Amino acid sequence: MKHIIILGDGMADWPVESLGGKTLLQYAKTPYMDMLARMGQTGMLKTVPDGFHPGSEVANSSILGYDQHEVYEGRGPLEAASMGVELQPDDMAIRCNLICIEGNTIKNHSCGRLETEEADILMRHLQEHLGNEHIHFYTGVQYRNLLVIKGGNKNLICTPPHDVPGQPWKPLLVKASTPEAQPTADLLNDLIIRSQQLLADHPLNIRRMAEGKDPANSIWPWAGGYRPHMVPLTETFKQIRRGAVITAVDLIRGIGTLAGLRVINVPGATGLYDTNYEGKAEAAINALRTDDFVYLHVEASDEAGHDGDLKLKLQTIEDLDRRVVGPIYEAVKDWNDPVAIAVMPDHPTPIAHRTHTNEPVPFLIYANGIKPDCVQTFDEMACKEGMHGLLRNNEFINTLMNI
Repeated sequence: MKHIIILGDGMADWPVESLGGKTLLQYAKTPYMDMLARMGQTGMLKTVPDGFHPGSEVANSSILGYDQHEVYEGRGPLEAASMGVELQPDDMAIRCNLICIEGNTIKNHSCGRLETEEADILMRHLQEHLGNEHIHFYTGVQYRNLLVIKGGNKNLICTPPHDVPGQPWKPLLVKASTPEAQPTADLLNDLIIRSQQLLADHPLNIRRMAEGKDPANSIWPWAGGYRPHMVPLTETFKQIRRGAVITAVDLIRGIGTLAGLRVINVPGATGLYDTNYEGKAEAAINALRTDDFVYLHVEASDEAGHDGDLKLKLQTIEDLDRRVVGPIYEAVKDWNDPVAIAVMPDHPTPIAHRTHTNEPVPFLIYANGIKPDCVQTFDEMACKEGMHGLLRNNEFINTLMNI
């Protein structure tokens, strides 16, 4: 039995008044997800353990069965692993967004649509003027970049920028949670201020503003830590001799890399609504021909949730169903080597809230011959009645692998 998890990042939501009190999963046209729920088994999964921030790094690694109390080190080290940046024992890696500041407030966490090629120009500029043997800026994907501080202390209080659009940025500067971390906090805040001075009149930003685009005029560091110790999935599950991860997001590539999965890059995968859905589906189908396990991550719904865009988030959910879930099911349903398909979000990103929340998320598991439960549709309300109830920790991945 082969296994695939199709992950719609941030796909879960709250009931929306304009949709008649339905959630987006209830309202959207998702015939394939509903069919798989009807033919399969469902439940809810608590992806964010108590005491942890509902970040994608927590939720996605929890889905794969990792105990956050043992492996959690923040996003930075995961993205370093994705980029091939080898961290030394005294290196602190921290996520380094390029964000848009407007006046005294954070306009957005992503500068609108920033291309990776543009980010690379700005990150190289920052390295040239702010970097040294202890400070190194690395280009990631689009607005998601990396900063490594040699000798940095991870005991910091950092605010994820996607949690605070429209809020004043100065009160949100980095704070130390221990006295020993104060020099690192001071260094990071100095880098933020100096980055704003460097980026304000950079030719790339001048051009972006002339084109009516948001400038990438500040860095914003958050989610720092050291290299985590994650046991590869091949050592945990005998069912997985070889596995793959497919995503447009460095964070998920990093989780996959540390989990022992090979990374498949798909041309045109953007992490946004215009991502190459068909390319991702085709890559997953091809990977399942040779691999035992595939983790297929699609970011689009999360970004639409952060933007508070109801229409766009509905579109991304329907696109996932029609352009990813459907083609994969149709391709593998009659294979001699059967494939178990799981579909789920990692966390809610409610459009009314515009950031992640920690409520449990619905999941479905389908395989040919599986005994179905009573659930007829795939959504947050229906799956509460599923046969698996509410799962925690590694219960979901163990359930899937035992199919």
